[in-house]
Order: sequence, then structure tokens, then C-alpha cells
Amino acid sequence: MAATASSSTSLPLGKVLASTDKKTRDRAIKNLSVFLSENSENEISAPEMSKLWKGIFYCFWMSDKPLVQQALASELAELALTITSNIASIAFLRGFWHTLVREWSGIDQLRLDKYYMLVRRFVNASFRLLARAKWDTDLCREYNDILTNPGGPLCPTDIKSPVGLTYHLADVYLEELDKVLESTSQGTPAPIVTILDPLFSFSAQTTSKVAFKRLQTTVWEPLLHSLSSEDAEDEEEEERPRKRTRREKDEELSNLYRSSCLIDPSKGRLGKQALGKGVRRNLFEIASSPGTRDSNRKKLYALWKEAASESDDD
Repeated sequence: MAATASSSTSLPLGKVLASTDKKTRDRAIKNLSVFLSENSENEISAPEMSKLWKGIFYCFWMSDKPLVQQALASELAELALTITSNIASIAFLRGFWHTLVREWSGIDQLRLDKYYMLVRRFVNASFRLLARAKWDTDLCREYNDILTNPGGPLCPTDIKSPVGLTYHLADVYLEELDKVLESTSQGTPAPIVTILDPLFSFSAQTTSKVAFKRLQTTVWEPLLHSLSSEDAEDEEEEERPRKRTRREKDEELSNLYRSSCLIDPSKGRLGKQALGKGVRRNLFEIASSPGTRDSNRKKLYALWKEAASESDDD
């Protein structure tokens, strides 16, 4: 590969990354970090990337202690930011998601939690990458395509896409986005409609009632409530102290509505009311689209109607 000629460090072989010896694996990850940082402008071919990520996948597979797993998950996610070229970083993330989708069904129950953690770390790193690029429209769309095209975790027509991965991605999506916006609060506002586009598309086209419900409860309802101008807590919620109140749930996404715009970051941040109105309008447009499944259209309209009834501006 051309990239290896310009660097004193070569691309680690998959069998080295997946070695049974921890010291060998650790050394391979360090070498990979150096290689990626020194060769960011040199493209890694798709076959090479697939081999690399299979090795990384089994490198993580071999990690056995919680603290080791946490450290390795963070180290692997940081590799996407070690790469100085945004295009190369996107290619690296494409390798991650395609490998995870391909290998997910082989993950046993005992290892599942650590891979959930790895997904969370990479979702966070992906948003930090996009924030580093000032939420560049083309880069956001390219990343969205990774998630929604065949081989991605949010492709509604790909029967090979594992539902467990889809569910977990939906569970952590808003939470990790909010964390990133907290750390980049003075930076370029995040185009929330663009960022949510993969989830809008999935909700419009999925054939799974369970998957739709999962996105409804973990993404759309919390987001729409958070962007609603209603601040009062429901009396019913006050009677159930073990559950978080709506106010508390809203606060969890406070960075999202303080550091976002709808589509064009150059227009600056929008207020909570304007964001809410824009997101509801986009939800209505998705529901109205000819490409939306009829069964999902009714549910999306119901979500829009409920959100509109809670707001003061619709």
C-alpha cells in the first residue's frame, strides 16, 4: 500500500491486532495510531480497511477486564480523531460500522455489553469529528449515508442490519450528541435536522413496529418534549417519584437546544422555540412524503400532532 512507503510505521496486520497476547495487541494499537496520524492523506483501500477493522474488532473481542475494555474502547474511538483528514476519518468510521453490522450476530451475550460501550464511544467520536469540521454539510451527509445505506446500522431495507445494534444506536444518539455539544458550546451550532436525518429516514421506512416504537420512545418523544415551550411537569409524573420528571429529561438535552440550528450553521444558533417549530415541521414533512410507509405515516402524524398540541407556536 502506498501509504506505508512514506512512514516508518506500517499498517498493523489483522492477526497481530487479534493476538491472544495483550502486550502484542497493545503495541499493535499504538502502531496503528501512529500510522493513521502520519498517513492521514493516504487512502486505505476498501479491502485493506475491511481487513484492518476485522483485526480491530477481534482485538476488542480479546479484551477481558472492565477497566481494560473501557480504556480500549476510548482508545479505538479516538483513532477516528487521530486522523487529520476528515475524508479519511469518515472512511475509518465506515469501516467501523460495516464491520459491526457484519459481525454483530456473532457476539455472544457475555461480550454484548462491552460492544454496546464501544458503539457509544464511536457515536460520541463521530459527533466530535463533525463538530471539528464545523458541521460541514457534505461531511454530515457522507456520515449519514454510512448509517443509512446498505451495510449501515440504520438501513431500514437491509435485512442483515441487526436490530439490537439499531436499538442501542437509537438509545445513545441524543445523549452523546448532547455531551458533544456541551464540550463545544462556543463552536459552530449543530444542524439538528441534518444530524437527525438518518433517524427520520429510518422511522419513515422501517417495516418493524418494534423498531419504530424504540425510536419513538428514545428519540422523538424526549426530543419533542425537550423542544416544547411547555415547562410544567405533569401531575401524573409527580405521583411517580422513581421515574424522572419531564423537566429532568429536558435538562438532559439542554445543550442540544442551546447550541443548535436547523440546517445552516452559518445562520447561527436558534432559540428553543424556533428549533422546536423547525423539528416539528420536518417531522410533518417526513410524514407527508410519498416515500414514507403508510403505517409509519399515521404514527409520525400522531407524534407531530401531540408535539404541536404541547407547543405555543403551532
